Amino acid sequence: MNDAICAIVTGGGRNIGQAISLRLQQDGFRVFVLDVVEPEAESLRADAALVDLLDVEAAKAAVGDIVASHKVTRLVNNVGLVAPAPLEEVRLDDFERLMNLNLRTAIICAQIVVPGMKQHGGGRIVFNTSRVTRGKLDRTLYSATKGAAQSMARTWALELGSAGITVNCVAPGPIATTAFWQNNPPDAPKTKAITDAIPVARMGTPEDVANAVSFFCDDRSGFVTGQTLFVCGGLTVG
Repeated sequence: MNDAICAIVTGGGRNIGQAISLRLQQDGFRVFVLDVVEPEAESLRADAALVDLLDVEAAKAAVGDIVASHKVTRLVNNVGLVAPAPLEEVRLDDFERLMNLNLRTAIICAQIVVPGMKQHGGGRIVFNTSRVTRGKLDRTLYSATKGAAQSMARTWALELGSAGITVNCVAPGPIATTAFWQNNPPDAPKTKAITDAIPVARMGTPEDVANAVSFFCDDRSGFVTGQTLFVCGGLTVG
């Protein structure tokens, strides 16, 4: 088995996921990206696997192949879909799709990675959740999956703590990504209301989120588990 300390980042090919992956590389980890698109950053491409994480068997195979030959002690559950809609227009097909990608993928990855983490003496699991767990218009499904992820993380923190595995969440918002602007048109009044309300008077960046993930992944953060850190420019203060 390769002795390099490795991390798996789901959905690490673009935006926040890519920023997380690049930061973990800077922190000294060999980073394996699982995504449906090739990473934009050249340094991530060699260890990237193109995989549809909605496909259970494909997801299991991709993670299993990495764990079989590498020392994986970091897992970042970043992949996610949004599907904005007001309550009356929520599609049940989208419910299944979001639950499967945003939550089931995390379970699949953890079940494969955790046994190795225990053998290696510990590890770190980090969820990228969202400030939408505090409530946001048109986010019935997305907020449901992210709230469930935060709850699931607290349960895992209790179950895995004695093995030296911490489980935490980073809850971003609003972050200037292509997905944000697709779901929040720049000229829309609701978008302006969001940006005008940010106490630090700027949009967040993917690197802001990556910094928080880096903290939770650090060996020195072993006494912090079951927590959710909001990276949202102060929007949760009020």
